[in-house]
Amino acid sequence: MADVTSGQNLQALVDMGSNGVRFSISDLAPIRARILPTIFQNRCGVSLYDAQYKTGRKEPIPEDDIKQVVAALRRFMEVCSDFNVPRQKLRVVATEATREAVNSINFRREIETAAGVEVELLPKEEEGRIGALGIASSFYGVKGLIMDLGGGSTQLTWMTSNEGYVQTSRKGSVSLPYGAAALTRLLQEAGTRGKPTAKELQNSITEQFRQALEDLEIPPSIETDGRLSLYLSGGGFRGWGYILMDSHAVQPYPIPLINGFQVSKAAFLPSAIRETSVGSSTFRISSRRASQVPAISFLITALTNALPSLSDIYFAQGGLREGLLFSTLSQEIKSQHPLVAATQLYAPRSATNIFYLLESVVPYHSRTESGLPSEMHEFVRCPNSVQHTGMSYAVTNLLNEHASTPKDMCAAAALRSTTTGILADAHGLAHSDRAVLGLILCERWGGELNSADSVFRDKLQELIGSKASWWAKYLGCMAATIGKTYPAGIVNPSQPRIKISARYDRYGTPDEILVSVSVPEYEHGITEPPEWLETIRKVGKKKNWVRVPGDERSYRSKDGWGLKIRVEIDSMEIQVAAASAAG
Repeated sequence: MADVTSGQNLQALVDMGSNGVRFSISDLAPIRARILPTIFQNRCGVSLYDAQYKTGRKEPIPEDDIKQVVAALRRFMEVCSDFNVPRQKLRVVATEATREAVNSINFRREIETAAGVEVELLPKEEEGRIGALGIASSFYGVKGLIMDLGGGSTQLTWMTSNEGYVQTSRKGSVSLPYGAAALTRLLQEAGTRGKPTAKELQNSITEQFRQALEDLEIPPSIETDGRLSLYLSGGGFRGWGYILMDSHAVQPYPIPLINGFQVSKAAFLPSAIRETSVGSSTFRISSRRASQVPAISFLITALTNALPSLSDIYFAQGGLREGLLFSTLSQEIKSQHPLVAATQLYAPRSATNIFYLLESVVPYHSRTESGLPSEMHEFVRCPNSVQHTGMSYAVTNLLNEHASTPKDMCAAAALRSTTTGILADAHGLAHSDRAVLGLILCERWGGELNSADSVFRDKLQELIGSKASWWAKYLGCMAATIGKTYPAGIVNPSQPRIKISARYDRYGTPDEILVSVSVPEYEHGITEPPEWLETIRKVGKKKNWVRVPGDERSYRSKDGWGLKIRVEIDSMEIQVAAASAAG
């Protein structure tokens, strides 16, 4: 919870968008600022765009709607006072619907009187830039086209973002007048009173997209093998993402967060949507958003017609609010991996030592170092989605976090920690990261689950596939070994309790991992082998390999995906202090 005694790290924000007015307070204390923790949020449902078209033609924002917004703002000011947010830490930002309103000046004057601060009216170009930063905040890295769908318009540009360094088109973003609400109105008018038909409108929008893509001068470096990724933000696209979740091949879809959701082009198209998924009964789809689905579907068809090289599509929670907050962070904080920022609060005292222990349990990534033929190495090696620096630090930091949980709930609590547990509020995580980390932590605590939690685990495995799931299981078992060896998270480098290395057994079976474990001499002579020794061996047995339905093509055998594990254990000579030996 944020420190409300001083409020110095808090930032209050009023985002006056086309589809609603959003109020939030975020805690930007440096240790977790990268994931933009929100400690309060609320929304006033007045659509400033729709309010101007209640009679079918553009009119001033009605007085009743202005009063609703002002009343909601005054309530928010009371909340800011409760949290001790300094007045200079309150920003009120308005976008297109306010900018283009007939009575924009009077409307802003009433807001400024209620808030006591000036309304920042973002120019169209700045709105696009801040929206792009919102998408950058939503992922550790971005490379592709980005598109922000508002109520009155949609913004399109390209972007690369790597460790907080963001580059976009030197021409800024292209703004097209086809927001969800605006396009809904255009479709309702299609073919009437000399208006273009729906087909003519779609052809026109497709051509405008093609021209926009040409104007943006997309560099070849943005493409991967001639294909382009697309990153989407804005309420309309988020709604579409939730509909896609409801139509996803994995059902029920296990991660109820839009940020980090990813689909292929085939799964993105309107043809992939189940009819039952389009309605206000679908999770996170209001009746108003459901009414805009035909317009969003229409826009997506035009976009994909203009962009045949589209490959993967990523959905971002980040928009104007997140972009404004992200823009205030230092470069050092922006460069952090969201997994690290989300977990470093829980880091053990010897986090660095434990991190290197975890890194040592993964066999060589390099084909040359592994000694395996190229095809075999690529087939068996640990996927990048499972073993990367951010993931290793996250496992390190959370290694013993669930130690106080009752034993029969440890594995389940760890499994769900990345979705509805301690990392639920972490902004910037991909769904694959949430799934992998949850599976690793589950195995770290033994992996024993009841039937309900077993179903949830199976769905996470379906998301990432058999191979990644087995590697998560292996890393979880190795994390359990390290966690049991260092339950307090304290490592004395001069008196290590365990050393581990792993490699592919190039002299034996090429699909076997050889795990070499060294333990102190005083422990080597015990009659019974350590409990963790059998745990490591078990994960390599075929009965413990992972079988994901629908992923049969990746199986190594009828048993699913997995590798055999051979464990060698020897002793290391260290000087053990008398007190330590006695303990």
